[in-house]
Amino acid sequence: MMHHLHKRFSDPQVKELFEKYLLGQIEHVYVEQILGVKRRQFFILLKRFKHDPGSFSILPPPKSLSRKISPLIESNILNELTIEKDMIINVDIPIKSYNYSYIRDILQNQYQQKVSLPTIIDRAKKNGFYL
Repeated sequence: MMHHLHKRFSDPQVKELFEKYLLGQIEHVYVEQILGVKRRQFFILLKRFKHDPGSFSILPPPKSLSRKISPLIESNILNELTIEKDMIINVDIPIKSYNYSYIRDILQNQYQQKVSLPTIIDRAKKNGFYL
């Protein structure tokens, strides 16, 4: 029930209830009933409120965007794709297509950056390095 608390109450409303509780004006059982939380969850929220009343919020933390790669990794992928492209264009070297697995291995061994093969292929398609 706690994860929907932010849909039913605003931060100032919850802060006001906690302040009244801390001043002894209302009992915790009453606040629990108003908020619709159990005793344990009430005291978890109260502890967060006591720790930093100014920045207390009942909003859930934002989800992290773990699917993005860093700009440094992105630039290293593009650098390696450029090197591969130069080798493909060079008629003296018998290479006809990109070796994305090799690029992944280079990134792993030289730069200590772990990148999946589909990510490299996706960046190659987006930047014109795909045959």
